[in-house]
Amino acid sequence: MTESKQHNYAGVFDNRIGFGVRPALLCVDFVRAYTTEGSPLFAPQVIGAVRETVEVLKAARSAGIPVIHTNVCYTPGAFLDGGVWLKKLPALKMMVPGAPLAETCSEVRPAPGEPVLTKHYASAFFGTSLAALLTAAQVDTCILVGCSTSGCIRASAVDAVQHGFRAIVIRECVGDRHPDPHEANLFDIASKYGDVVGKDEALAYLAGLPRRV
Repeated sequence: MTESKQHNYAGVFDNRIGFGVRPALLCVDFVRAYTTEGSPLFAPQVIGAVRETVEVLKAARSAGIPVIHTNVCYTPGAFLDGGVWLKKLPALKMMVPGAPLAETCSEVRPAPGEPVLTKHYASAFFGTSLAALLTAAQVDTCILVGCSTSGCIRASAVDAVQHGFRAIVIRECVGDRHPDPHEANLFDIASKYGDVVGKDEALAYLAGLPRRV
């Protein structure tokens, strides 16, 4: 009889790291390409993740914590800034300046003063100033929302812990093209790289933070 993955991982890959004391909210690639039917990148699950994130975004802003957004954008023509990544995923060539599908979803649009980092690869840390930004803000906890779970969320969670930050993924606020990679990667993140928490737990944590100005 094959044992369950939960039993197999128990006591080795099931530890919780918990929230720290100085969090930031990282909104990863909530762009219209993932929520617009007919787009090659359309991921229906992301529509719900955007909707669920609205309340989290409001809570983060009320708590006065840093809110950082990312998008993906390439230089059209030779697409040199996409490197081998675009050879593997040529559909991403739609993400160019001015393209409507490259715009952030209106429900979670950055507020004035919130940084927007443009990335060229999966991780929000790779090739960006994110780690330096978080360190300068004395952040110890990176709360992740966005898409896709198996791509940019997973890569960003891995890099978060590798840069010394607690990675916290809000289950309801991330999405993917299909439930199987979504669930598999949430399981893997929770097992090895960070915590996967429910939205209610995250909101309670944000509500309990001392107000930062």
